Amino acid sequence: MMVSMAGLEGVEQPRPRGGAAAARRTAAVEDEQAFKALELYGNPTEAEVRLPSRPESAATARRITGCVMLRQWQLPPQTAEHGVLLVSELVGNAVRHTGARVFGLRMLRRRGWIRIEVRDPSRGLPCLMPVREMDVSGRGLFLVDKLSDRWGVDLLPRGKTTWFEMRTTDR
Repeated sequence: MMVSMAGLEGVEQPRPRGGAAAARRTAAVEDEQAFKALELYGNPTEAEVRLPSRPESAATARRITGCVMLRQWQLPPQTAEHGVLLVSELVGNAVRHTGARVFGLRMLRRRGWIRIEVRDPSRGLPCLMPVREMDVSGRGLFLVDKLSDRWGVDLLPRGKTTWFEMRTTDR
């Protein structure tokens, strides 16, 4: 297929991947990465998972959360999508604002509810800021506040746990 693009005339361009087969391949790769992360770090439904406080750990936390919510707990895709987004926000805050070397991820389920916790060694409290339309950062807790049913912070003797809860429909 020849595509005319400025400066690339006569150069064959790769075909965009699309369709159900590509989606299945992508989902299979994501599942494999999630299972590897669970194997490497542990299952946050059994005990707190400790992850290095680095930006790339947000992707690991998202994979683990998605795997638990979709595969283990069999929650609806939209609930899992919201949970993954909110975990990413809490992990981002822990990595960006605490100066910690590690943070903890824990996931709990009880009838009709899930609770996801991110623990870090800082006692600095997160602050829900007003969000304006053109803001490019500072929306994390705003999203947590809007997409979860409850959220909060528990101060610990050494650090804090920031958590959110979401209602679920048990099957």
